[in-house]
Formats: sequence, structure tokens, C-alpha cells
Amino acid sequence: MDRFDRIYHLHQLLQHRRTPVPLDRMCEELGCHERTVYRAINDLRDHLGAPVDCIRERGYIYDPKGKRPWELPGLWFSAEELQALLILYQHLEQLEPGLLQDQLQPLRDRLERLLADRRLGTSGLAERVRFISIGQRRSTPRHFARVAEALLQRNSLELLYRARSHEQTTERTVDPQRLIHYRDTWYLDAWCRWRQALRTFSLDRIERCKVTNAPARDIDAGHLDAHFASAYGIFAGEPEAVAVLRFSPRGARWAAAVEWHPQQSECWLDAGEYELHVPYSRPEELIRDVLAYGRDVEVVAPMALREAVKQRILDALAVYGERPEAKR
Repeated sequence: MDRFDRIYHLHQLLQHRRTPVPLDRMCEELGCHERTVYRAINDLRDHLGAPVDCIRERGYIYDPKGKRPWELPGLWFSAEELQALLILYQHLEQLEPGLLQDQLQPLRDRLERLLADRRLGTSGLAERVRFISIGQRRSTPRHFARVAEALLQRNSLELLYRARSHEQTTERTVDPQRLIHYRDTWYLDAWCRWRQALRTFSLDRIERCKVTNAPARDIDAGHLDAHFASAYGIFAGEPEAVAVLRFSPRGARWAAAVEWHPQQSECWLDAGEYELHVPYSRPEELIRDVLAYGRDVEVVAPMALREAVKQRILDALAVYGERPEAKR
């Protein structure tokens, strides 16, 4: 722990204490001898103006008569916090290239200068910390900053939106409620004034975006959760059915380690199989995830979902020029 970190941690020890901190406790927390602790106390009090009082034979405390808790001047981070912030920046930069780059680059430059001043360095960060995302959409949502601005300032948005499902472009005025990062894609949950209902918009399908001066309608968080989080995946709405999925012992090793849905239920069967019950509204995303397990999962119910998965498998076989009945 360097001199900077000792001052920082000493401040944290004293900041919200109502009773004096004994010297031996300070030595233990800072991992140093008494003389080093005394130097840190002097730096904190004499150079930074901290209201450190010594209560004889009891320890040290910030002046309890102060009207508000004393704070370190300027921007202070420990070495661990600085490195964690840069790793988070690296995460965003690798998984979402270009997202908020202009806004965040000055912050990164400042963090790197702070680390360099303390000889901690960031050389090789991009090579030593890697974030790999498979299946990520290639386009960066160019309207992310504007959507985030409207969301935080609680203003409505005017959108020109091209839906992926039917490729039709519509003009919408929406009241943003939440930004969602789901499977490497950004979505906006919003109240659509045209539909007079809650809708989810993929940010990479927004062609034009304008923040208005009109205040956004606020919807209770409980109502948002009930609408958007009750069914499986990104498709919102009240669950229409519960999928019963039975995994083989081999598939169970992977499926049991995954949370498919917050309201799922599960049980283990005698043969080592794993049975999962998942509520869903629209089946498209659930079908894709089921098919990823191949022969290691069977849809037990409902019959409509079972038939839909079966048809997907038959369609795939047809692409390769084979159908099950052709094999004798």
C-alpha cells in the first residue's frame, strides 16, 4: 500500500465513525507500523485539512461537531478502484466499440494519468484483459447517447423506427422507461403513445431520434416488471403458457447451471434427468434456445410448443435433403 492509498483508507476508517479508532486498529487496517500511521494522520490533517482529533488513550476521530461529514478534496480513488474503472472501460470498449466513446475518452485519459502518476501503469491492458462476445450484433446503436439523455432527463422521444419483424418504418413518440442490455443488444422499454401500450424497441433499429421538451410519462417499476419480466426472454407480456423441458443427464450439466427465467421451477428425476418449467409469452426465442441443446432436451408440454420445435427440426433436415421417413 503506497502513501496515497494509506491516506485514502485512513479517511475511510474515520469518515463515518462516531467513536475513536484505536491506533492498533489503524495499524492493522493499513498494514503498517505506528510511525507510518502517524505520518498518514499528519498528511491527512496538515496537508489536506481533515478535522482529525486525538482522544487520548482512545484513538482518533473526525471532529464530531462538524455539520456534515468531511470529504477528501478533488477526485480520489484507490489503486484498486482506478484499475477496476479502467477494466470496466475496457469491457465496454471491446463489447460495444464506439459506444459513448467521445463522452468517455476524457475520463479514460484522466484515469490513465492518475495511474501513471502513481506508477501503476496500464500498458498491455487490452491484451491482458479480453472480453469475448459471440453472436453480437455488429452495428453500434448510434442513438444510444440521445436515448440515454431522454431517459435520465425524463423527456419523451420522437423516433423513426424500422421493426425487424416486418421491415416497416413508423414514426413514434415514446416515453422512455428503461434501457436494457440483453444478449449483447441494447433495448429501450418505453410507453408508445401511438399504440397506447408498453413496447420494447431495439436501439439498432432506430433510424432517427429526437429528444423533445415534453415530460415523459412515468410508469411504476412494479408494473414494468409485471409486463416485461414475467415471460421468457425479450418478448414481453403476461405468460400464456408454461414450457416443460426435460433434459438428458448430459444436457442437465449445462441447463441446470443456467437461470432461464426468474420464475422458473425445476426438479431432478430418478434417471438423472432434469425437468424445467419456464413461463413464456411468445415462443420464438424459447424455441431457439431449446434447439441449441439438440438431442439432450425434449419439450414435454405444451403440445403446441412441442410441435413447433419438431417442425423446426424437420425444416432443418429438409435443407439437407433428408427427412426422417426417408430412412428405412
